Amino acid sequence: MAASDSGRDCILLEHMVFFGYHGAYAAERELGQRFVVDLALGADLGPAGISDRLEDTVNYVRIFDIVREIVEGPPCNLLETVARRIAKAVLAEERVEWCRVSLAKPGVAIRGTLAGVTVRVTLRNDG
Repeated sequence: MAASDSGRDCILLEHMVFFGYHGAYAAERELGQRFVVDLALGADLGPAGISDRLEDTVNYVRIFDIVREIVEGPPCNLLETVARRIAKAVLAEERVEWCRVSLAKPGVAIRGTLAGVTVRVTLRNDG
């Protein structure tokens, strides 16, 4: 694989569901709710595809644990804050070039019909 192709490689972690206490309203912080996280991680997967060695790729078990710690951890008022914290933590992992986080709150408390709210944050390593 040519180095120029690495920008097309990614790892997807889809529909990770956690229970957390994020929200701007007291009831959300008191009762908690489900959050659904989807991640796309940009990384050069060529070396792992050749070597078949875990140390040549992004360990997605570790990524799952990072996301769980943040979503199940201390509460934030805004989904935007939680999504950015996830993106920054994942981006700090070795081999991750960029990270796109979609964070959904399916049970949003709004009068009316709404399946949920999702925010998306994308961060890139510039170094």
